Amino acid sequence: MPITNQQVAGHEFLQQMYVDPYFPDHVVDQGKAILLQLCERIEDGKPANLEALYVLTEAATEEFNLLAREFVAAGSEIETVAREWICDEFCFVASAYGFTDADAEELTASRDW
Repeated sequence: MPITNQQVAGHEFLQQMYVDPYFPDHVVDQGKAILLQLCERIEDGKPANLEALYVLTEAATEEFNLLAREFVAAGSEIETVAREWICDEFCFVASAYGFTDADAEELTASRDW
């Protein structure tokens, strides 16, 4: 399903991670895919409120929890700066879909990275 939100469609997800050679592109690609799938789920499900949005972001966060192992296997990790970058992307997604009052911590509350 193609993304219809023009703000999201024109966004370069995880750009800082692509620029930093510490993060392998093939693993960052998987993180980008998680974020794009989150956007697709939002567009498909049209969450009516923050609680419904948080259900979707929790699922995406769980996928990042699994992806953290891929980073380690590739000689990298989701460290402090990467955590901030990823959380910023979750905030961007929430804002782009009109959830400007979403709590940054709640968007990725289930993270273990």
